[in-house]
Amino acid sequence: MHLEREANEARVKAADLSEYRILHFATHGLVNEKNPKLSGLILSPEDSTSKEDGILHLGEIYNLNLNAELVVLSACETGLGQTAKGEGIIGLTGGFLYAGADNVLVSLWQVSDATTADLMIGFYDNMLGGMSRPKALREAKLKLMQSHSEYAKPYYWAPFVLVGT
Repeated sequence: MHLEREANEARVKAADLSEYRILHFATHGLVNEKNPKLSGLILSPEDSTSKEDGILHLGEIYNLNLNAELVVLSACETGLGQTAKGEGIIGLTGGFLYAGADNVLVSLWQVSDATTADLMIGFYDNMLGGMSRPKALREAKLKLMQSHSEYAKPYYWAPFVLVGT
């Protein structure tokens, strides 16, 4: 696990990510719908001598060697991209699937940090309890909706979708 300053681009690229069943990125997403290659995940900045820009761009994601059952992109708008005829949506979701992930949990719009944290805790608790990924997400959304009347609004529970097998 890499937190804060250790969660930087060089460490992600240097790690043998094929060893991990689940990868969770809780960060900021950068989506460029006109040029999806510029989309990415904003990671911690490195020192000034680094060659890296601190963003794990889509082109770099394609080059990752994953064997993950699940990649979670707990950031805003990570499920967006550019629609291309014959290809579908070109974006971070497809990049992680291409790199070897079986499933990617992404968001379709801006998300609330607090409710996203609650949703993710519920999702992982449900999976640890033996639920399938889709059911774990559904139950976490229901729990979030029932926890506070404000959270019953789709803005809070609906942005996250599971894509993959």
